[in-house]
Amino acid sequence: MVEKQDETPRSRGRPQIRSDDETRRIIIQAAERQFSELGYGSANINVIAQNSGVSTKTLYRLFPTKADLFERVISVRITEFVLEADEEKLARMDVKTGLVRLLTAYGNLVLSAHTIAVTRLVLAEAERFPEIAATFWERAVERTNATLESWLKTQSTLGRLVIEDPYLAAGMLRGMMAMEPQRAVMMGRLNAIDAATIPARAESCAEIFLTGTLPR
Repeated sequence: MVEKQDETPRSRGRPQIRSDDETRRIIIQAAERQFSELGYGSANINVIAQNSGVSTKTLYRLFPTKADLFERVISVRITEFVLEADEEKLARMDVKTGLVRLLTAYGNLVLSAHTIAVTRLVLAEAERFPEIAATFWERAVERTNATLESWLKTQSTLGRLVIEDPYLAAGMLRGMMAMEPQRAVMMGRLNAIDAATIPARAESCAEIFLTGTLPR
């Protein structure tokens, strides 16, 4: 009896090559783990490349310096927050609902284990590597503040809020939402921030803030 052979065609040629965008995403994830676990100075580009399944040459083609790679790690997280703070969606909400949504998105960003780890890293290594402090300030602090500031300006223009300095007010909102719980984790008073508490904190912060800024 002759055994019937498998007639399923076999693929030929080289295996499918990942796109640069997909490769960047994988490298950023590997770098994020290295930075969080080892710090900026000790993070090893060769190890990041190995963990990403790419050559060091490929990594340097996509990210010419370690500073470039760190910048992308920061920017990816901030972009998620900016997308969450969609202006068109917020425009359809009343003032309190919109502010609570913004603060919740901000809290989910800055009170995550990842962001707290990066913040601790920046504070510890800023003196040795001032470029990472500059990157964090420009890409994280200023960009999130600008998102809140833009919303506050819009509400002020529409007459829904009375705010003389939206930039200053945005900074106050950020501090009220995140400073105390973030420091509690960084100083060992809490292991982590319970995600369920973030919307509740956003609600409380919005109520306190709006009490002083609603038109009389």
